[in-house]
Amino acid sequence: MEPIQYIALAMGAAWASGVNLYATIAVLGLMGATGNATLPPELEVVQNPLVIGVAMIMYVVEFVADKVPGVDSAWDTVHTFIRIPAGAALAAGAVGDVSAGVELAAILAGGTMAATTHATKAGSRLMINTSPEPVSNWTASLAEDFAAIAAVWAAINYPWAMAAFLILFIVAMVFLLPRLFRAIKALFRRIGQLFSGKKPEPTPAAQTQPGPDAISLRPPE
Repeated sequence: MEPIQYIALAMGAAWASGVNLYATIAVLGLMGATGNATLPPELEVVQNPLVIGVAMIMYVVEFVADKVPGVDSAWDTVHTFIRIPAGAALAAGAVGDVSAGVELAAILAGGTMAATTHATKAGSRLMINTSPEPVSNWTASLAEDFAAIAAVWAAINYPWAMAAFLILFIVAMVFLLPRLFRAIKALFRRIGQLFSGKKPEPTPAAQTQPGPDAISLRPPE
């Protein structure tokens, strides 16, 4: 494997892990076990039939849980402690037999990549769950499943394209993540006001601008 193949596989697997860890492991294992991909020796453990079987079972569980509004966000919360470490581990295994420094760099980069996609997924689903209809939730869930599977496949078959996609993704996240976090913060503030019985606080403009019926105390000129 060439260096770009190692990089694409490591970061592509980490990216997909933050979206759907079990689909990522199942696809990697199936492609390696069927001879459609040559995985680094350190990553061949995912080809174990037991690993593939457990990953597929958990994928089915997540497939169902991810379609239920509210349950999907609870599932994402729990998997904050699973997807990110797993993404870091997959990235470390994908770079192959390297020095300790390169392996540590892969762990840090893979964990960061998985954390970024996980935060994007979890935050987006929180916003989507404010809509009462289930169609947008199901659509987002199916799109995420497809994206995770496609990312693993592209990382193996088209490493240069995957590398270009990851660069664009990182650039986009620099601008989008702060806006997403602000939107989530505003959503939690509104939920807190709802449960506390308080009315939403007026905006500064509403506090400073007089209404049409306001009485002016300024003396006439």
